[in-house]
Amino acid sequence: MGRLRVRYLLGFWLFVLSGVAFLDRTNISIAGLQISHQYGLTNQSLGWIFSAFLIGYAGLQIPAGWLSSRTGPRKVLTIGVLLWGVTTAITALLPSHIQHAVLFLIALRLLLGASESVVYPAANQFVARWVPLRERGVINGLIFAGVGAGSGLTPPLLNWLIMNYTWRAAFWFSAILGFIAALIWWKIARDAPEEHPSITAAELVEIQEGVGMQAAAFEKPVISWRAMLHRRDLLALIAGYFSFGYIAWIFFSWFFLYMAQVRGFDLKSSADFAMLPFLSMTVCCLIGGVMSDSITRRWGLRAGRCGLASVASAATALFLILGSQVHSPRLAGVILAGGAGALYISQSSFWSVSVDIAGNNSGVFSSMINMGAQIGGAVTASLTPWIAQRYGWTTSFAIAAALAIFSAVCWMTVHPERPLVIEPQRLDRSESAIRAAAFSEQAKGNM
Repeated sequence: MGRLRVRYLLGFWLFVLSGVAFLDRTNISIAGLQISHQYGLTNQSLGWIFSAFLIGYAGLQIPAGWLSSRTGPRKVLTIGVLLWGVTTAITALLPSHIQHAVLFLIALRLLLGASESVVYPAANQFVARWVPLRERGVINGLIFAGVGAGSGLTPPLLNWLIMNYTWRAAFWFSAILGFIAALIWWKIARDAPEEHPSITAAELVEIQEGVGMQAAAFEKPVISWRAMLHRRDLLALIAGYFSFGYIAWIFFSWFFLYMAQVRGFDLKSSADFAMLPFLSMTVCCLIGGVMSDSITRRWGLRAGRCGLASVASAATALFLILGSQVHSPRLAGVILAGGAGALYISQSSFWSVSVDIAGNNSGVFSSMINMGAQIGGAVTASLTPWIAQRYGWTTSFAIAAALAIFSAVCWMTVHPERPLVIEPQRLDRSESAIRAAAFSEQAKGNM
């Protein structure tokens, strides 16, 4: 691999997996009009289908985090990606005249959500094991830039497949891409740096020094539920990420249909404008990660993680209010896309803070926080069209703006500079000596 750091290659492939995950979870919103016509669904029925994914996703977050912590990100992610590819393929095979199609679609989206639940807890476990503290914002920013990239590519690409073939072609494409991505991850990934055949001695030392591997490597993994659940800021992070998820899923679930049905764009223009929030998310997620690490180095963890996220959340509220009230459809699309970007400046902070606080417990800790976001997304998927139908879309965006302010306040109570205090279970001396010798031999072999 030359001079390329292995952790950067794996971080990039997690960006790819993140993109594929969001391609699979947002494809139904792009195909929503055609699926609705084929199966006679209303917007409310589509909302239930959107929510089903998030219920399955949120419901398995904690088991996914536990599994990632105990098993490692390589196997967990590979199996998860393969399973969601199978679920997407089954959706493409759903007969055209099947009775009670809405129930089958809800069941399939539940399964998709359950299989995708491992993605970010496993990715966070990778960050905890592979990424030094000074790079966590950047790497998390890269991983979650895949959210915007996958969602941004979805509207034009899948819309082209739907217009030239059928909505089923879009689902087949998503499934096949997932299978390929899973097999490549299995080939190139390892659960820990010392297990990777291509890692150099220099990078191994770099990682060990950056994440405290010298101490952690000689301890059995301990999941300290008591220490995590007694964190006062855990609830603040869950509540803040609930608000984040509520806002984000307005874009993932409804923005395409909002531009078509409310702002009056045709199908192609809606697909083009639906790209803007996701491109904004991609760019701003990367910027947010770089800013988080830079501010952390200069002013500390609270400023770099919490201060930045709080300001970004407040800016999100401003964009949402302005974008929903301007008369020009094109200007509205641009301003609302700015709101999506501002929101995603804070994305890296949620996941970096999880590692800063929980260390080797970050797979479980981050899964509890991520559950909040998915519950928020499930709520907005069904609640947003209900509010819009009765009170108008301006009210829907105003509620999202209020939640952005709430998230900004929650960040003020978070303390990443105070990590969990966990009493480790030590290995006996003989096993510790064996491990130490193994690390020494590995380092020599890579020189």
